[in-house]
Amino acid sequence: MKKIVLVLVLVFTAASLFAAPIPLGEFPTGRWLDNNYDAIWEFTYNNIRIVSPSGFVYYDFSAKTVENFRFSYDGDNPRITFSCPEAGRTYRFTIIRPENNALMDIDRPNQERYTVNMRRQ
Repeated sequence: MKKIVLVLVLVFTAASLFAAPIPLGEFPTGRWLDNNYDAIWEFTYNNIRIVSPSGFVYYDFSAKTVENFRFSYDGDNPRITFSCPEAGRTYRFTIIRPENNALMDIDRPNQERYTVNMRRQ
């Protein structure tokens, strides 16, 4: 019985770690369009998602492991960087002011680096 209780505690603890909110800090919330993939990157106060223009969820980072999350500034431009082991990628987003466009840079092992300037929606 003790083993069952211990396993249940471990399962619930692990689930809560994976569902932890993503602290964006001072990074602006909003939606930016990646025209190359017809995908919208959606930043809310505690999550990052990739959705279609019609709202279909392609990828929800709240259900994934987000590591090495860091908020910083590149001059006056807010920037976040993080990695996601499930996706096997490292992401960097920089908001380019004053236009409020976002520069996305993705490091993809065994593939060419992906960089795109995204327009705010």
